[in-house]
Amino acid sequence: MSKRYFLTAFSDVGISQGLGCSDAGPWRAPGCGGCGSRGGTGHRLLRPYTVPRVWCVIPLRLGLLSCCAFTSGLNVGLCLCQPAVAMKIPVFILAGLLVHCVFLVSIFDIYFSSPLVHGMTPQQTPLPPPAKRLVLFVADGLRADSLYELNSNGTPQAPYLRGILENNGSWGISHTRVPTESRPGHVALIAGFYEDVSAVAKGWKENPVEFDSVFNESKYTWSWGSPDILPMFAKGATGDHVYTFCYTAESEDFGAQDAAKLDLWVFDHVKSFFNSSRSNQTLFSALNEEKVVLFLHLLGIDTNGHAHRPNSREYKENIKKVDEGVKEIASMIDHFYGNDGKTSFILTSDHGMTDWGSHGAGHPSETLTPLIVWGAGINYPQKVTSQFFEDNFLKEWKLENLKRLDVNQADIAPLMASLIGVPFPLNSVGTLPLEYLNNSAHFKAESMFTNAVQILEQFKVKMSQKKENTLSFLFTPFKPLSDSEQINFLKKIRLCIQQQKYNEAVSLCKTLINLALEGLSYYHTYDRLFLGLSIAMSFVGWTTYVILVIIKTHTNLTKTVPTNNKKSAVLFYGFTFAGMIIAFFLLIQTCPWTYYVYCLLPVPVWYAVVREIPVIQDLAANVLSLRISQSIGFLLVCILGIEILVFSFFYRSALTVGLLVFAGWPVITQLWVQAKTIALIWTLLCVLLAIFPLMPVVGREPNIPLVIAAGLLTLLISCFSLASLCGNKNKYRNNEDLKVYFYQMLSIGLSTYVVSSTHDSLKNKLGLPVLNQIVSWMILVSSPVLLLLSPTFLFQRLFSILLSLMSTYLLLSTGYEALFPLVLFGLMFVWINMEQEALQHYGLSLKPKLAVFNFAYAVDITQFRQLHLDDVRRSFFFVFFIVTAFFGTGNIASINSFDPASVYCFLTVFSPFMMGGLLVLKVVIPFVLVSCAFEAVQVTTQLSSKSLFLIVLVISDIMALHFFFLVKDYGSWLDIGTSISHYVLVMSLTIFMMLMNGLAQLLTTQRLELPRRTKHHST
Repeated sequence: MSKRYFLTAFSDVGISQGLGCSDAGPWRAPGCGGCGSRGGTGHRLLRPYTVPRVWCVIPLRLGLLSCCAFTSGLNVGLCLCQPAVAMKIPVFILAGLLVHCVFLVSIFDIYFSSPLVHGMTPQQTPLPPPAKRLVLFVADGLRADSLYELNSNGTPQAPYLRGILENNGSWGISHTRVPTESRPGHVALIAGFYEDVSAVAKGWKENPVEFDSVFNESKYTWSWGSPDILPMFAKGATGDHVYTFCYTAESEDFGAQDAAKLDLWVFDHVKSFFNSSRSNQTLFSALNEEKVVLFLHLLGIDTNGHAHRPNSREYKENIKKVDEGVKEIASMIDHFYGNDGKTSFILTSDHGMTDWGSHGAGHPSETLTPLIVWGAGINYPQKVTSQFFEDNFLKEWKLENLKRLDVNQADIAPLMASLIGVPFPLNSVGTLPLEYLNNSAHFKAESMFTNAVQILEQFKVKMSQKKENTLSFLFTPFKPLSDSEQINFLKKIRLCIQQQKYNEAVSLCKTLINLALEGLSYYHTYDRLFLGLSIAMSFVGWTTYVILVIIKTHTNLTKTVPTNNKKSAVLFYGFTFAGMIIAFFLLIQTCPWTYYVYCLLPVPVWYAVVREIPVIQDLAANVLSLRISQSIGFLLVCILGIEILVFSFFYRSALTVGLLVFAGWPVITQLWVQAKTIALIWTLLCVLLAIFPLMPVVGREPNIPLVIAAGLLTLLISCFSLASLCGNKNKYRNNEDLKVYFYQMLSIGLSTYVVSSTHDSLKNKLGLPVLNQIVSWMILVSSPVLLLLSPTFLFQRLFSILLSLMSTYLLLSTGYEALFPLVLFGLMFVWINMEQEALQHYGLSLKPKLAVFNFAYAVDITQFRQLHLDDVRRSFFFVFFIVTAFFGTGNIASINSFDPASVYCFLTVFSPFMMGGLLVLKVVIPFVLVSCAFEAVQVTTQLSSKSLFLIVLVISDIMALHFFFLVKDYGSWLDIGTSISHYVLVMSLTIFMMLMNGLAQLLTTQRLELPRRTKHHST
């Protein structure tokens, strides 16, 4: 049913036409906050328009508002007495998107540009190497303690390797640098440098930049193993001398009976490869060349660790199978080459693993990996009476009497290069671990000298690049390694070697290496401060401009000031001249084009700010007219709110503090007086939701009973809701709407069953049942369709959204997080009601009837209402609930925070993009719930979506400025990834909020109408 509504607007001619304020019956406006009109004359009728039967906001008694609304029965009058200043919205949005894109991209130029340089001369030890060939075993995901520790009965986990380190070779711990992931680990091992952090933005399977490696420098390299690792080094190699043999990606199945089959595949294929070479003369000749590398990548241990945890029987059994396989391969290779003693063997790992089966961060269980080296050119075990390490592992492992030789992971690459006599990888930053070598002092000194010159070459190229691109009077060189110092070092080292002072030469080489590495870092971060300040200036300028736009356009705190064309011209030419000066300096330094963007961006931004000086003056006058305590109090509350949001990105417990403050909101504002029941429910749900950020993120074991409980609780709530809907006959004249709810409840029931069934099947090593997988994907696809078939009345549609999203969320849950959307939705439901109480409390509206509110017929009259301070609080609530939706059950800043078991209902075969997409969906679902609830708040309170967007923009930009200075390019992968993700998240918040707002409008207002059978009546 529709009614006729009339809009009235202020008329300068002072003639009353049609319905005026004086005709508004009992709801006559006591006066307009914008013009002070008392009704009657001074208002004229705008053309009538038809809207559905809805309630309307009545913003009375507020000086901040420039419009009034009043009702008489079902008629509504709105007075637009002080039209808002017109804005070119498309231009502003476009400018905002452009500025934020620059902010977003800037961190990758400032913090994460590639440290690699090209153009160095390869450096090779001039003396003959001890080995002709090298065999590298990398047991992916193998922890040092898992290999070295003894079983409870005193027997070793890996008998063959234990015998090697006790009798034949050297051993130690390789300290991996985070990220403790497979790709960066292998790059450090084989190329000798720590993965460029900019690879975060470039993907994991391809080379973000070209780099040199031991494989590339070898005569031939044959490799066997995972398709995720091997192709990376083959594609980066020059020429056709690196060969790969990979199993299929589908073999990497977390739900398989035993992932050790991956390692058995490698061992079997290596054996058949050597057997086939006896009948293939070309291959046989190639295998007998010098400078040959054989690489065996063993992924089974890592896969079993993810699937069953490192303390499981499967993980330990896999170690035994690898030990047996290494023994067979080593014996076969020695036999193949007639025991010529020219083969070196290295066994290590790319990274370790936490007790809960994840890796990526900097926990010792992830960064401590085993290193066992034996064969040609390698020292035999060295007996010692005592040795000191900060950890107590030696005693636990019963290895106190064998010398432990620890290295950094990148040191293994120069060790391999030295053993087989190939040039050190050009980009290597590793230091040759001399204690592993069983060779002459002369050989060791020459090898260290080669190592030092190779790293110095990188420093010289980096320095020359920076010198070329900087004006001579602005260039500040790295003083400890000036040209004269370099020459001095090289002369001293060469002289020591000639005089056979090998120990002194080695010591000088190590000093030179350390200085060269410091210098590399110095030149790599040379422009960081300059670029960072430019972006910071743009940030501050843009945020200031947005605040001025809000004040100028959405409040009446400022008066219109006539434009002074002369002053405007002076400003324009002044800023243009400043921009030209900056561009000139960048041009003569031949800077990259991105530097122009970062350095010139502050110019137009601050020009826009300075143009609004009259607005700033008016604002200052208004603020000064307030009591100082009021102004300071409001400022402190704003700062505290934003700081809580910032802290919540690092410490999830900050969300708990915020939610507990929210719980007291009705008491602080006296809302509980007029709505005791709703206020009590609000408080209880805030306290309940506050528990979730205190729960652990990682390390939790699957708790399927909790997921089942969440599914059953959802069904129970659905039953109560259906019972109440069935009791209301007026809105359900047919059973189609009820059928939708029954189907959604069926989806919830199926999801609960599939989760339970899949978990049991995987536990019994029966794999993922095909039927369960089909049902899971069907629920995922059908959920949004069922949602759009439900009625668009406010509470019914919101509840339908919960059921649809919950059915998918259950399939992605493994524990307590399954309860999170239920509690969050409950709080959102109460929030909608609380906002109505707040409207009434502040005199903005009569209490509407939400039960009959229909999303599909909502009228957007937000353009007629200016901002009230309470709208800032609403916007903050929205941002806070978004952050809570993100971080409530986990830290989305690192994939390490998620258990891959979350996606096992959909797939168990390793597929990073599919698994990542499903995990992102899991994160987005609570966000969609908050967005839909806020859509309800927005349309029922006539909160301006444009002003809301601007307020959220200010909040997100202030947070982003915090995170810009907190971005790290060092430390653990978790720290680096977290700092990047925090910044990207906040920068994306505005764009993402716009997308989610559009999605929320779609989910709340749209309805699919299925063709229904018409009833034929016989005459």
